Amino acid sequence: MESFRLKSLTGSPASMSVPVACLLVCCVSLLSSCGRSVPPGVAATVNGRPIYYSEIDSTYKSQFPAQGEGENEDQVELRRIEILGSLIDAEIMFQRAEKASLVATDDQVQARLTEMKTPYTTEEFDKQLKDWALTLDKLKEHIRKEESVKKLFVKEISSKINISEADVTAFYNANRASFNLPEPQVHMAQILVTSTPDANVRNLKNDKAKNANEALLKIRMLETRLKQGEDFAMIAQNYSEDPQSTPNGGDLGFIAVSALDKSSPELKKLVLGMHPGSISQIIPSQDGYRILKVISNEPSGQRELGDPRVQQTIRETLLSRKDQLLKSAYYGIARNEAKVVDYMAISIFSGEQKK
Repeated sequence: MESFRLKSLTGSPASMSVPVACLLVCCVSLLSSCGRSVPPGVAATVNGRPIYYSEIDSTYKSQFPAQGEGENEDQVELRRIEILGSLIDAEIMFQRAEKASLVATDDQVQARLTEMKTPYTTEEFDKQLKDWALTLDKLKEHIRKEESVKKLFVKEISSKINISEADVTAFYNANRASFNLPEPQVHMAQILVTSTPDANVRNLKNDKAKNANEALLKIRMLETRLKQGEDFAMIAQNYSEDPQSTPNGGDLGFIAVSALDKSSPELKKLVLGMHPGSISQIIPSQDGYRILKVISNEPSGQRELGDPRVQQTIRETLLSRKDQLLKSAYYGIARNEAKVVDYMAISIFSGEQKK
């Protein structure tokens, strides 16, 4: 459910800073909506289909259950604008899925729902729904949208990506040293949030926590979205604050087990206890907060090109990079072709101008 910032479906990419993007949306919307009355409770429309303020409210509650210390109205409204932007992107994609007859079936929705409920008891899941400010029917609606957009991306993007043997060989030859493991290593990725303002931080959302309270709220929001199934690499690209790993979806590469000795014994124990594909809880550190993902565990030695694990790693890396590039471009095309009226942006912008 790309629109659902419980999981904002694919964490839609952004190619410009939030303030600039919001200003452009306001200007375009002002031009396209002159003379129109605002429908009751409608924050925006996508090709005439409404997105309601109630959707923004429930998504905001799921991501920011408690107001941060020292938080002012402008900060709250900025987050709400960002949420609406993701809801708009999600609706654009869902409508494209509808047009392509790729809407998820009831069986597919139920299968995803069952997967989400697996870690919880019935009582725990009911509590989660309450915390997310959702009914079961509303959750199913979000799942249907999310699964539909996944099918759209498979048809329009993933199925058309071809990684050739020459691509794999070229990557291996350029990175051969990285496949020589002198000791057991862990292939990891991370999402980092820090409390110190840093002009060098760049992510797709141009999003940076400015103090300790904002950092804690942000990492909790990202943890919630990961638990609801959002793609780790996409979250990292959109929101992580590590300049080195963020462009690569948080990928830290292979880390020697001995290097973990430099960290705390608790962290080493945590990492070595994680199985491939698993995601950690929030980890406090000196520079902020981290969420780690273990991609694979590798024994020592040189990995040759003929090793199936090497082939798989390279193909997954190249596929991920190409997939992320094409999704960013696809979002841009879809936005260009959609007719969006952002009433919330108009209201905020005109209200500020009158002050």
